[in-house]
Amino acid sequence: MSQTSDEGLLLALLNTTPTVEGVRVDRLADPEGARAWVREHTGGDIQEDVALLRATRDTLKALVDGEAEPTALAPALDGVSYRAAIGDTGIDWELAAPAEHALAARAAVAWDALRHSAPGRVRRCGNTEECSLFLIDHSKSNSARWCSMAGCGNRMKARRHYERRKRTRSEP
Repeated sequence: MSQTSDEGLLLALLNTTPTVEGVRVDRLADPEGARAWVREHTGGDIQEDVALLRATRDTLKALVDGEAEPTALAPALDGVSYRAAIGDTGIDWELAAPAEHALAARAAVAWDALRHSAPGRVRRCGNTEECSLFLIDHSKSNSARWCSMAGCGNRMKARRHYERRKRTRSEP
């Protein structure tokens, strides 16, 4: 798996608890929903330990928020290593993880890679009142604030514009 796809997996895992119509939903809470999510992110029907996946997600959220230490990821990394894959173009390093927690391991490794290569780029959406999603900021200036410009970004900008207009109208 490439680092970019694992960044996508990390973000997808962090975002398994979206706020829908004002209510937080957990896509990994019920067995059928969890199996569907795992299938969507593996392309197959593997036996991922969903309890460990949820715990890893919660730990990753706490790490992003500065409320946990990296050692809290130890269960997701149990039995994980890298193995060399030698090909015509050289050596590639592949993550080797037990099948029952491959997704949890890949998400943990992706978080750590981002922590080193792009510190502070994984964060919560700036629309904290209505949104519970995360983003990975790939902007040059590290200034992205919303999970989506079309959704939260548009709502927040419209809200600020409305507040500015309301203030200018009330000033004498």
